[in-house]
Amino acid sequence: MIKPVKVFQFWLLVVGLAFSDSAFSQNPVFHIPMAMSDTGKIRDDSALRIRNLNPYFTLHVDSTLTYQLELNRDPSKYFFFMKNAPVGLKIKENGLLTFKADKSYFLSGRLKYDNEYKVNIGVQNLNNPQERVDTSFTLVFFTTEIMPSHVKPTVSNVLYMDEGDTISFKVQCETGTYPIEGINFYSNIPIKTNSSIKGCNDDFTWSPPYDFVKESDSSKTKLLILYFVGTNKIFMRDTATIRIYIKEALNYPYMKEEFSLAIHNINTYILRLKYAFFQLDKKVKKTKNTRTDFDMTTATTALGGTIFSSAASQDAKTAGTILPSVGVALVPVKEAVAPTLQAEQNQAGLIRSSIKRLEYSMRDNALVGEKDMEIAKKVTALKNELKQTQVQLIDVPLEETSSMTEEQLNAYFNNPRVNKKYRLKRK
Repeated sequence: MIKPVKVFQFWLLVVGLAFSDSAFSQNPVFHIPMAMSDTGKIRDDSALRIRNLNPYFTLHVDSTLTYQLELNRDPSKYFFFMKNAPVGLKIKENGLLTFKADKSYFLSGRLKYDNEYKVNIGVQNLNNPQERVDTSFTLVFFTTEIMPSHVKPTVSNVLYMDEGDTISFKVQCETGTYPIEGINFYSNIPIKTNSSIKGCNDDFTWSPPYDFVKESDSSKTKLLILYFVGTNKIFMRDTATIRIYIKEALNYPYMKEEFSLAIHNINTYILRLKYAFFQLDKKVKKTKNTRTDFDMTTATTALGGTIFSSAASQDAKTAGTILPSVGVALVPVKEAVAPTLQAEQNQAGLIRSSIKRLEYSMRDNALVGEKDMEIAKKVTALKNELKQTQVQLIDVPLEETSSMTEEQLNAYFNNPRVNKKYRLKRK
């Protein structure tokens, strides 16, 4: 059997080691050497020690601590000192600990709840500097009046915005008894944000894409709900909710590209029409010159016949009789060689009017200002005008304009002589 004296001696040794602090001092704390007599009685120890030190103090807010430390020696020959003490904690030379946990310390942030403050204290012999003891204890403050912490974004809880706009705000926190240590973010619709929200004072930035609002959404508006959930060290939660109504908006960069493409298509089609007009007009002009030559020949023959008929010579009179018949015979030849190109001339006139109409449509639907909000309507009008013109001229053969430059085609189309032929005349 184990003797009770041996068990008691082992327990005292364990207690002495538990209250030692080798990091603060080379001397072990509460090292209690024991001397055992032959009869099993404990004799007085010879090491300096604090007999009644409590290693852990817990104080309520606005409470007062008064604690007298006792030595196993004559206290008049020793003095107490303290290191790394929180604000308000004091110790007198005779070892009297005093502290008043005033609430103002916590409201100002100089002290914190549930934070372990390790206080180092020491005892020194006034006459022998080698005789000293260093130890420590822990001080913790608590309160039963818990003020909750809140998540406070810097915007209102209801917002309105359009597609393509950017929203940015800071997620702030209102600190209570226990500050918020982390923030979780989620929403009713999965979104990709430009920032990460993990703690207080983080910035939230997001821009809804132009296809965020779908055709099935009523009133072309979609509701996005943002949740910011803050959690403190005791797992108390506070949630800030923001409701954002996103309206369908015009994708202006995309529509501007559509507008540029529509203008490019019209200009390309106009150049092909000008080249077709050039070919038709040249053909009509050539035919007209040929018919003019036949007409001049017929007129000359008829005039010659008249002149020869009035001559005195019988041969001249015979030639004068024949020449008008020759002129009459040239008329069917003229119609066979150079028939009137009425269809081609009408096509040339139609092409010219179509070109003028397309040019007017481009001028009428030009963009106004840096951001023309009527751009969608103008793009639609340009596309419709181009489609109508293409349907109207579907039978006109169009070729590539590789043989002529744009400057040459414009110069021919705007030539005053050409304009004069197709200009409407007053009756």
